[in-house]
Amino acid sequence: MCSTPTGTDDLGLTDKNHACSCGTGDDSHDGTAASAIDGDAIREHFVVQGMTCSHCVASVTQEVTAIDGVTSVSIDLNAGGPSNIMVVSSRPIDVADVRSAVTEAGYELVTA
Repeated sequence: MCSTPTGTDDLGLTDKNHACSCGTGDDSHDGTAASAIDGDAIREHFVVQGMTCSHCVASVTQEVTAIDGVTSVSIDLNAGGPSNIMVVSSRPIDVADVRSAVTEAGYELVTA
């Protein structure tokens, strides 16, 4: 499941009790990588393993935001379990770039 920007704090954490922000209007999908295009913005969903705290979120956010074309990153932290990440970009982002950024931050991209 991914989550909505409603309830987002300044670290990119989201309240997973809200509907999905991927633009589909529901939260029925399983959180695997998906894309939604809204105007010029492209939203892609990924799952990362190993994050446990806000420092982890900040590290992944910093690395993924550095990818050319990425305009924002929102992370639904599931401490110790798979965490959902939504990447908003101005163009399609190569999954290898996301995997590299997540690895650089010290975590594992488990779906793409």
